[in-house]
Amino acid sequence: MKFNDMLKKKKKENTDNTENINEVNKEQLQDEGQEQAPVTEATEPQQETAAPTAEEKLKDELAQANDKYLRLYAEFDNFRRRTIKEREEARKTEGKDVIVALLPVLDDFERAQRAMDKATEVAPVKEGVTLIQNKLRNILGQKGLKEMTSIGNAFDADLHEAITNIPAPTDDLKGKVMDEMEKGYTLNDKVIRFAKVVVGA
Repeated sequence: MKFNDMLKKKKKENTDNTENINEVNKEQLQDEGQEQAPVTEATEPQQETAAPTAEEKLKDELAQANDKYLRLYAEFDNFRRRTIKEREEARKTEGKDVIVALLPVLDDFERAQRAMDKATEVAPVKEGVTLIQNKLRNILGQKGLKEMTSIGNAFDADLHEAITNIPAPTDDLKGKVMDEMEKGYTLNDKVIRFAKVVVGA
């Protein structure tokens, strides 16, 4: 009897200890769960406001670069069209100032032609033509046009175009311009027409 009572008592103690241990474990788990719950709640908002990834940054940079490229291309295309238009307009009106300056000479020629119809003497007509020629030379000279002086100068292929050679009357005229068939001209010191000349040989 005593032995059986002792066994029952020990079993009861073991059962109580097991229940106590289980209760302690439950309490610990509950405490840990309560402590971990706020952590998970706190981590969720951090994931929402997390920094963008490297791929997202690259995509954003690519979009900005494409936008800049499109804007630059549009600006360049507008500039190109505007330049083409300005060139066309300049081509249409180039030489306008020279033509405007020559209009008074054209008027003088018309007056001279009317005067020649009524003229009885040649001398006044000749004088009028000379005046018009001088006026024309002055206007073109103001625009940078100059006549070349070729006769007596040494033949220069950069300025002259030899039409023919003739025997030189003296040795010092050999290789020099003997006669001028057509005048040469320079515009602002640049040759715009070669002088056609006869060279002594």
